[in-house]
Amino acid sequence: MTRHVFLLGLDHRNLEILRRLPGAAELEFHRLLSLEELQGAHIDMPTLLHRAEEELDTAGVAVDAIASFWDFPMVTMVPILCARRGLPSADLLAVLRCEHKYWARVVQRDAIDEIPGFGLLDLDIPAPVLPERMQYPVWIKPVNAASSAGAFKLEDDADLRRHLPDVRAVIDRLGPPFQQVLDMAELPGEIADVGGRACLVEEAVSGHQMTLEGFSHDGEVVVYGVVDSFDYPGTSSFQRYQYPSSAPWGVRERIGDISRRVVEASGLRESTFNIEFFWDEATDAIRLLEVNARHSQEHAPLFEMVDGASNHQAMIDIAFGRTPQLPHGAGGHAVAAKWFLRHFGDGIVRSVPTGEQIARLEQELPGTSIHIRALPEEQLSQRFYEDGYSSILATVYTGGADEEEIAQAYRRCAQTLEFEIDEVRTP
Repeated sequence: MTRHVFLLGLDHRNLEILRRLPGAAELEFHRLLSLEELQGAHIDMPTLLHRAEEELDTAGVAVDAIASFWDFPMVTMVPILCARRGLPSADLLAVLRCEHKYWARVVQRDAIDEIPGFGLLDLDIPAPVLPERMQYPVWIKPVNAASSAGAFKLEDDADLRRHLPDVRAVIDRLGPPFQQVLDMAELPGEIADVGGRACLVEEAVSGHQMTLEGFSHDGEVVVYGVVDSFDYPGTSSFQRYQYPSSAPWGVRERIGDISRRVVEASGLRESTFNIEFFWDEATDAIRLLEVNARHSQEHAPLFEMVDGASNHQAMIDIAFGRTPQLPHGAGGHAVAAKWFLRHFGDGIVRSVPTGEQIARLEQELPGTSIHIRALPEEQLSQRFYEDGYSSILATVYTGGADEEEIAQAYRRCAQTLEFEIDEVRTP
């Protein structure tokens, strides 16, 4: 019997990955609202939830599971929709404890020692200053955002003044709908007072960055993989994600233990999750950067290439109330990476690589797939979901026997893919 899974913002690339999962022949995947609807310039949560309910009611098939692998608003919509239909899912309050960045830090502070100093920036005054006892360098970020939007590293007051308008713009767009979700939950007084339109300030930390992926089900918190994150040298923009992690086994064990304590303290159950860390090799210090109450679709092809099935498997199993069963080391590659070909600064895209050029590269480089993100005639600065420093032109997945092999494949792609961009100078 076919069972029906509805996924918020399901796109073609992830649909193809889902269809390759073990047991996928017995499942039918349905898109629940489009990414354009869910990630638009104006997000209204009651409207989105109403549209989602209408699509579910008129689907003409049983609604057996609801899931998603995207940031806000989708990560908060899943528990709301599942609760209304009695389907397995995390509790909304637990998701909010992870997704509200200030609340998450408060929870973590009571559970672990491995967090940076943090506070709130007072946006109600014309010229905000750092909270008492905090010193530069720091990061500022909205208490809710997606894909690092509105996050900036600050070295001094001039940086704060320069980036504050961009942070306010993200808060103005995502703060009101996030507040609509917060209003659906019974919050502690401190968090209710902070609300959804605040700005977090955190001590800047650095080191070897990695993301731990896992799930919480039936009272057990399980870690199934660790992915390395590498920045472009001298920047805060990701160059690639690489799996499996090259960090020492003991470090991965330590971040696994920290993750279990944080997930349990957050009350996150019946959910996948990913947690970002920094490990300072010189001091051996570990700092927890961020908790997400979902797995990462960015990593899905990496797990598929190395382990034989993507991490979407855990999401699907959880959505059906099952204990996830994930293979390990059963893929065709020893190591895999997702690379980000970026443009730093603003610009207008005039042309992008042709389909023929992409096909030739993919045929020439086994284990490589290329996905163009730039659109002809778009102005890069007008995108919503970027890191504030650069824009993604294309993503390139490479798999191989070792790190050098996948790096060579990426370099070949970066040197060959042709983009024409007219630079736009910012004032």
